[in-house]
Amino acid sequence: MAVDIVVPEVGESIVDARVAKWLKKEGDAVAAGDPLVELETDKIDLEVAATASGVLGSITHKDGADVKVGDVLGTIEEGGRDEGAAANAQGAGAARADAQGAAPDAEGAGGTRGEGAGKTRATPAARKAAQQNDVDLKSVKGSGDAGRVMRRDVEAASAPDESRGASAAPAPSQAQAPVAAKPAPQPAARRVAGERTEERVRMSKRRATIAKRLIEAQSTAAMLTTFNEVDMSAVQAMRARHKETFKERFGVNLGMTAFFVKAVIGALRAFPRINAEIQGDEMVMKGYYDIGIAVGASEGLVVPVLRDADLMTFSEIEAQTRALAKKAEDGTLSLADLKGGTFTITNGGVFGSLQSTPILNPPQVGILGLHAIKDRPVAVGGQVVIRPMMYTALTYDHRIVDGSEAVRFLVRIRDLVEDPGSLLLD
Repeated sequence: MAVDIVVPEVGESIVDARVAKWLKKEGDAVAAGDPLVELETDKIDLEVAATASGVLGSITHKDGADVKVGDVLGTIEEGGRDEGAAANAQGAGAARADAQGAAPDAEGAGGTRGEGAGKTRATPAARKAAQQNDVDLKSVKGSGDAGRVMRRDVEAASAPDESRGASAAPAPSQAQAPVAAKPAPQPAARRVAGERTEERVRMSKRRATIAKRLIEAQSTAAMLTTFNEVDMSAVQAMRARHKETFKERFGVNLGMTAFFVKAVIGALRAFPRINAEIQGDEMVMKGYYDIGIAVGASEGLVVPVLRDADLMTFSEIEAQTRALAKKAEDGTLSLADLKGGTFTITNGGVFGSLQSTPILNPPQVGILGLHAIKDRPVAVGGQVVIRPMMYTALTYDHRIVDGSEAVRFLVRIRDLVEDPGSLLLD
């Protein structure tokens, strides 16, 4: 009897996907729970596992095909389950022998997606990176949970010998939150005179969706951006005074993220329409604060959400932000991590941006852009002094937010950040 392999329901906001890679080929023996195929969606990547043992009978949608929830990707012929089980047992035994007596992989016994016996345990992002960099996953030591190979492990393994130490080093200081800066890309090799090559690269599902949503945001919202600047002296001084005690007590560094999340929430309380959204001819005023933190991942921008951020402490904001950034880097964000959000913060400053105009993340009506902190001459008390200054930018939907509200919103953020002690009272 044939069992269909179906595109699963991932979440109400995800209706289609793309076949990234089949992990088995037609005629291969499979066991229930074996990952069969990797799917890309606009939010997360996922593996579809076998629901029965047998033989992969047919593949209906091959690598690169666009599919919808409920589509049949292929079939498993249950008639070959005995042969499949035997083949898998033989493969598992060989893998254990190759590993010189290493303990068998038991992740598939419960919980998250498990790999079949004898198969290297790795995230979809790690497998994609291994394929792109021609790296044998079996030779990579995993740093994830229970030895799971992460993308960073593949990148470290594919780096030149002299740079592997740097690749495997810990992430940059958490003071650079919300997003750790990626290594600068290597320049392309000089081309030969007369050489004019081109390469067509299909957009990933996520990148294509990002492009579509950015165009929709510009065509459906009346976007306008206003700017201000913030003197970061007081925040830097407070961090310098308390960073060691904070790290000892809470186990995370005191970065910039918590200060701006707290300041944003204080400003949103004062100007609630910036925390709302438009539905038809109504404004939905939200009495909760789910703050999205934009993260630049290899497959494109993602915005994991700090849910109920107004109820979090400084340490909880810092810890959760770093956990979400790590999941984005590893390609392990879940749909729940990305769902919702009432306002977004994006920090181009970690990449060196001095000033920019962020684009709205619909259906939100406001997004705050943070930028690099630079020493600049400013007038204070009638004298010119050098202070660490940051430009801030608020892009807002003028259909619901007035210009005066937007300007005062940024002023409120500035006042709170320049007097960080007030964040404890707001």
